[in-house]
Amino acid sequence: MPVTGGSWQYPGMPTAAVLNQKGGVGKTTLTLGLAAAAQRAGDPVLVVDLDPQGSAGWAMGVEADDDHLAVGDVLRSGNPKVAEAAIVTSGWGEGIDVLPASRNLIDREADGWADESLHRLRRALEPVTGRYRSVLIDCAPSLGPTTMAGMTAADGVLLVVELSVLSVRGVEAVVETVEHVGKEHHPELDILGAVVNRAPPVSAEADRQELELERILGRNTVWRPFVPQRTVVNEAVGRRAPVQDLGYRARDVIAVFDELYAHLLAVLPDPPPPPPNL
Repeated sequence: MPVTGGSWQYPGMPTAAVLNQKGGVGKTTLTLGLAAAAQRAGDPVLVVDLDPQGSAGWAMGVEADDDHLAVGDVLRSGNPKVAEAAIVTSGWGEGIDVLPASRNLIDREADGWADESLHRLRRALEPVTGRYRSVLIDCAPSLGPTTMAGMTAADGVLLVVELSVLSVRGVEAVVETVEHVGKEHHPELDILGAVVNRAPPVSAEADRQELELERILGRNTVWRPFVPQRTVVNEAVGRRAPVQDLGYRARDVIAVFDELYAHLLAVLPDPPPPPPNL
């Protein structure tokens, strides 16, 4: 059981890559909701922002810029010391940390196709992730080398979809990419599940797309409950605060994220309790 500096650490690398190749489906929203649920549960969590827009980090109160170390530097170096220096405490408080993105992450798409480079993020994070109960990688809306590096660094992939034909249509391409990364770089990689975001209360078209999503992935892979359409979620992002800070108005959304977070922990590696002498 790993111990560093006399402090117990979670063994392994309980990491989920949150992704879909289509933008605007709510990957960052889900990442933030799960991080908020982790905070509510008292679990330390690291959010790795792999989107050049840096939306996850910004929503968590982190202002990244090219003058400071960020995830792009980690991807280029694969150095754990760089990762350690780049991780910062979020504006949400202690225990919720961020490895932020900056604009230079876009350069990664041009030079990141080498097989060795896809393993740098995992190599850099392995020594530091043991202090967290979970690690959430908010991937870019693409299936390029940056996203593939995120998959290689993860225990599994958590898809985010909306019940629209274009969103569901893109799922098969994501599945093919996960299979490719699993075959070539990370044999244990698998799809943990698919989370439906912005689910409408009643919609015949949404019902059809739900059936199609289940056909592609299997019914048990599509997690319940669905994240409902709620303006309060966008309000929390605008405030750069966890959704639970909005209190009573967000109670149904908070309950959904709490349940999805519990489901995530159930499928990620389960760390044993700390030794009794610590």
